[in-house]
Amino acid sequence: NDTLQAVLDAPDRDELMQWLRGSSLLHVENEFVMVHAGLLPQWSLPLAQELAWEVSQALQGPAYRDLLKDMYGNKPDAWDDDLTGIERYRVTINAMTRMRVVEPDGRMNLKFAGVLADRPEKSQPWFAQRHPSLEGKTLIAGHWSALGYYTAPGFFGLDSGCIWGNELTALRLEDRAVIQVPCTEAVIPEGWD
Repeated sequence: NDTLQAVLDAPDRDELMQWLRGSSLLHVENEFVMVHAGLLPQWSLPLAQELAWEVSQALQGPAYRDLLKDMYGNKPDAWDDDLTGIERYRVTINAMTRMRVVEPDGRMNLKFAGVLADRPEKSQPWFAQRHPSLEGKTLIAGHWSALGYYTAPGFFGLDSGCIWGNELTALRLEDRAVIQVPCTEAVIPEGWD
């Protein structure tokens, strides 16, 4: 809601929307796994790839408007192999685009957006709990600007808060070099505090 209006008002809106609808929620290449926000600890890498593909197909299909209309919401907040339809899509979309922390039982806490030290008691950053199929993989994500540029074993968090006037951070995969450039102007959408 906060930044999509500029896309909807753009003269090349149809092309931009087609590109967005065709973009994958998950990219896997060699030992790297890239996602905007996160992966649920219950998901194997093959399952995560399957779920991202399912959402991608739905967004490119004839009923994509129905998915867009119903994809927002915080429930369900946990994975269940029996999920179907919009609930399955919503859990996938929320994990891959909104999640920051998970509770001990694997549920997503979608309300938390603060710094790591202020996370709810007993919750963990999503990348601290990973499925065994991700062993040896390097996870790369953004989305959590309050976390800032952050590294942990097998993880790079690249959202360093450019929107707030901090740095824009990139990772060169070939040698894992981190490149940061200052954001000279904050790009905070109107109405944000």
